[in-house]
Amino acid sequence: MTEDTRWLDQDEQRSWRALLMGMTLLRDRLDADLRRTFDLSLPEYEVLVRLSENDGQLRMAQLADAMAHSRSRITHTISRMQKAGLVERTESPEDGRGVIAKMTEDGHDLLVRAAPLHVTGVRDYLVDLVASDDFAAVGRVFNAVSDRLVECHPAIEMRTPPA
Repeated sequence: MTEDTRWLDQDEQRSWRALLMGMTLLRDRLDADLRRTFDLSLPEYEVLVRLSENDGQLRMAQLADAMAHSRSRITHTISRMQKAGLVERTESPEDGRGVIAKMTEDGHDLLVRAAPLHVTGVRDYLVDLVASDDFAAVGRVFNAVSDRLVECHPAIEMRTPPA
């Protein structure tokens, strides 16, 4: 540590620790709700959401990038979901090299049933606890954080879109 380290003051330290604790508890609670009611983890739910927002399918690499997860983590998650009949993997019709994760009808049905529970949890455990201006500020803060960190995230491969 050098003399020029900008240490957190008491208020910053308190806010930092509250953020860490709150995010851990929030993710754990949302995950527990989904597991208890639907035997679905929060990351698996997020996969279904991402697929539903992209006509039910995405290349595995794009899915990993969208969730800021490593390729291997997405592969393991998709394998579990494939065994449960929620997704299937197919070769990319565009080039035959890429692998596409595609939501099945069972996956879609589960997402439709699980979404109200998840959204209710997000509202109960976060959104409705704070003023709308404060929640909007959280969004601005984490957009700035994401913008700064996405460029150097080891799980995200920055690619130039095909022409």
